Amino acid sequence: MVDCRVQTRRILLSAYRSFGLVFGALSIPPLYVYKCAFSGGLSHYQSEDVVFGVFSVIFWTLTLTSLLKYAGFVLSANDNGEGGVIALYTLLCRNAKLCLIPNHQAADEEISTYRYPGHSSSNTPNSPLKRFIERHKSAKTCLLVLVLFGACMVICVGILTPAISVFSSVEGLKFQAKNLHNGVVVLIACILLVGIFVLQHRGFHKVGFIFSPILILWILLITAVGIYNIIEWNPRAYQALSPYYIYIFFKRTGRDGWISLGGIILCITGTEYMFADLGNFKTRPIRVAFCCVIYPCLILQYMGQAAFLSRNLSEVSMGFYASVPAPLIWPVLVLAPLAAIVASQPVISSTFSVIKQCHAIRCFPRVKVVTNRRIPGQIYIPEINWILMILSLAITIGFRDTNYIGNAYGIAFLAVTIITTWLTSLVINLVWDQSFILSLLFSLLFGSVEIIYLSSLCMKIFKGGWVPLVFSALFLVVMYVWQYGMRKKYSYDLHNKVSMRWILTLGPGLGIVRVPGIGLIYTELATGIPSTFTHFLTNLPAFYQVVVFVCIKTVPVPYVPQKERYLIGRIGPKSYGMYRCMIRNGYKDVFRSGDDFEIDLVMSIAEFIQMEAEGSGTPEGSVDNRMAVVRTSGKFGTRLVMSQSSGPGESSSSSPSAIVGSCKSQVLQNLQATYEKEAPKLNYWRRARFGLLDTKYKDPRVREQLLELVNAKHAGATYVIGHSYLKAKYSSSFLKKCAIDIAFSFLRKNCRSPAVALNIPHICLIKVGANYIV
Repeated sequence: MVDCRVQTRRILLSAYRSFGLVFGALSIPPLYVYKCAFSGGLSHYQSEDVVFGVFSVIFWTLTLTSLLKYAGFVLSANDNGEGGVIALYTLLCRNAKLCLIPNHQAADEEISTYRYPGHSSSNTPNSPLKRFIERHKSAKTCLLVLVLFGACMVICVGILTPAISVFSSVEGLKFQAKNLHNGVVVLIACILLVGIFVLQHRGFHKVGFIFSPILILWILLITAVGIYNIIEWNPRAYQALSPYYIYIFFKRTGRDGWISLGGIILCITGTEYMFADLGNFKTRPIRVAFCCVIYPCLILQYMGQAAFLSRNLSEVSMGFYASVPAPLIWPVLVLAPLAAIVASQPVISSTFSVIKQCHAIRCFPRVKVVTNRRIPGQIYIPEINWILMILSLAITIGFRDTNYIGNAYGIAFLAVTIITTWLTSLVINLVWDQSFILSLLFSLLFGSVEIIYLSSLCMKIFKGGWVPLVFSALFLVVMYVWQYGMRKKYSYDLHNKVSMRWILTLGPGLGIVRVPGIGLIYTELATGIPSTFTHFLTNLPAFYQVVVFVCIKTVPVPYVPQKERYLIGRIGPKSYGMYRCMIRNGYKDVFRSGDDFEIDLVMSIAEFIQMEAEGSGTPEGSVDNRMAVVRTSGKFGTRLVMSQSSGPGESSSSSPSAIVGSCKSQVLQNLQATYEKEAPKLNYWRRARFGLLDTKYKDPRVREQLLELVNAKHAGATYVIGHSYLKAKYSSSFLKKCAIDIAFSFLRKNCRSPAVALNIPHICLIKVGANYIV
């Protein structure tokens, strides 16, 4: 009984928090839905049945799409609690071979978050649709382009939502001040928009605690206005809940009624964020908040506006503000901009998130990602923030009309929800192992309704609807060109990797001078030795005593538990001193080399050496092709002892005797100390000293290997990164040359470098240049 109360309390608390972070964009459309619906030829139909018909369409659209589709089905198609088009795509990639870059390993499937809960594909036969997609590369490419197009439309929604929300909330000033010039309204809207994006930079979390109270007040206020209008103007408005009024509506209005659907669809804009922002909450609190509060309150508000307009059709241009009773007009005018600001913030954050996810699956150039330590999972991307601000201001100043912005907003949102419908139908068949007929019925039921609305919005492309199409085309070109270039680069590395036989012929010394230290060679290859390594040795025949090939890859899961992130293996015989470190991240993880990476790496390699000596069959770590998930071991972190030295080349008095002094001369040590003063973090890493425990090992070679590792860490670590230049072959097509030589080259030169993105200290970095002819 107590557990039930605690669980109920948690659900209600999460539902309360979700008001300010999920449902803001869904609560603003009452400001402009009726205005946009009656903006065309529908304004010539002055009758109660037409108004009731519009409300009936609104009611059934909210019921079918928001309530049944999203709250009923789509929320269940989450990826370990994460939602959105990228989450659906990665969920499909885990259950079918849809990824275009073949870096999958069997060990990835052992990650605890990899398998979809409650479903196992091991005992179920592959569906014909799955076999078709896996066999045809063109089908995989089309699916990827569809997902990227959906992500581009999410970015467009992030541009348009602040514009239409803020502008429509300020527009009410014209109702109160009749002589107010439209330019003043635009100026106020622009000031608020700048404030929204500047607060993104400064940190919205500082005022985030007031989001839910503001939105709850807004919801209650507009609901009270709706109930008042029903009682005051037309108590018969409830009759419009019957679908019969939809039939009457289209019978009387014909083509004009069909075109008005482009404005009516705006009533469900913001519904997608119930699914996209699912990661901050759980399914049940969102369903409780929507079904018990948001949905009935919105229905009452739209019904109240319909009751008012059925008696005051001349007020349709200011339908919402005109329907507000005089004592509540100023509270509404004050609260509306605040609610618009609250509605815009999670939409912008969701845009940052989808760009981060696209980058994780190698479909977006490298950008600076700033994490919020107070709110887990929330990120901020400065470059994207200012781009969104400029574009949102340009749309507000350029259009200066809610109808035009609404047309653009409707197309962007509808494209996202149609793609979500198609991807969910694939999840039903490929992940839930349901019949193809069932997934087709889902797609037809909801997709047919959405296609009807899309056909109406196509008539408004030249009235603002072209904006999301142009923006999404530009973003799609950037995404696909980057993904195409990265795929070609990976294929080149894969076909030019060094064979193990060639390494073995060189002997333990690799035919070069081995100097003390750890050489960390970054590569995208999950197997084999990259050509970057041999290219380096050809020009400088010397390298470090311990060589670690580091591969940072994204696994199609939202998060990888910290204990399962590092996968350590050995390359060649033990005497070679060569290891491979796979760092596996989810598409929502943010990894930086600077976060005690060297310390974790040394500890992980030491654990692997011990596990290897004890035998790969130990239950403490899973081994796959000589690679082990070492951090799951119960003895992890106890193989070596770590301390902090008091200065360069000095050891703490408390350190074990096995700590080795530096082999560098005094001049080099002084120079290193000067560099470390300029980089406090680097000074911390370098001062970390490891020592061996006074334990007896069954195999004496284990102590030698651990001592070699400790020696190398004390001497220092150097990061080696390939600095590649892609160029299309001379015989390539004109389109490929434009994509690789111009577009991809431009993006590579103007995005953040890998070293900066990984937070690698500049004085520890070596770049190896190479030309890739692809």
